[in-house]
Amino acid sequence: MISKMKKYWSQPNHAAYVFLFPSLLVLFAFVIIPLIGTFIISFLDMNIFLNNIKFVGFDNFVRFFQDSRALNAFKNTLYFALLETPMQIIFGLVMAVLVSKNSKFKKFCRSIYFIPVVCSMTSIGIIFSMLLDPNIGAVPYFFKQLGMATPQFFRDPTMAMPTVALMTVWKNFGVTMTILLTGIHGISESLYEAASIDGATEAQKFFKITIPQLAPSLGFCLLTNLIGSLQVFDQVYVTTNGGPQFRTETAVQYIYSRGFSAPYELGYASAISFVLFVVIAGLAVAVNIFNNRQERNMR
Repeated sequence: MISKMKKYWSQPNHAAYVFLFPSLLVLFAFVIIPLIGTFIISFLDMNIFLNNIKFVGFDNFVRFFQDSRALNAFKNTLYFALLETPMQIIFGLVMAVLVSKNSKFKKFCRSIYFIPVVCSMTSIGIIFSMLLDPNIGAVPYFFKQLGMATPQFFRDPTMAMPTVALMTVWKNFGVTMTILLTGIHGISESLYEAASIDGATEAQKFFKITIPQLAPSLGFCLLTNLIGSLQVFDQVYVTTNGGPQFRTETAVQYIYSRGFSAPYELGYASAISFVLFVVIAGLAVAVNIFNNRQERNMR
């Protein structure tokens, strides 16, 4: 019996499960169980104090589709994702190409560009709120010195969400840059040498060699940035708190306000959370299918 077990676990494909077990345990404890718990609570009328718990069936989901503020929060979230994700990838790609050479200066630039990533989004939100404040901010001050109208970055309903998106791109582009930089370094130099012999320009090399070869990395960045942007919370909470006129209130922020602010409707907040999960999962699957098709077409 012992010899059979040793023989079984000595095989690499079986031994791999031993190393995967801790990660699977963490995934089950902190993702699967909470997800199941959220789904169960979404059918209940309850608060965070667990008082007067009642089963209400699908009432919380019906209420969501009748709640104009909740629908507005989801619309704002999709708007933010459509703004932030393309800018993040394009800016990260441009910076990755610019610092791709292994000179000392460009290695130094990579380190500098990555610094915002390790900073807290809360602290960056506070700093940007001060820099862009129309009364005390440095940026509005320069506009005044140039004789221009002072922009109301976080106070203008039209400008608030694009400003938050730009701040998020500045904070996180270092991750996208690093991933794409790794992909660029994995491209064979022989491809560029052959293109140079054929008389290709730098632009042609970029669009005909770099972009196609980076398809897997670009797909990964698209997927992860999209998921992250649909879960946006802290930067909005710190800079605008959902204002002005609820134009920057996002889905996660609305969930937080329903569940952890009076009247503490945990059941309704859980129902909205599950709807958000379905939306993110659906978009993630669609993007993943699109990425797989693009990779197959480029082979």
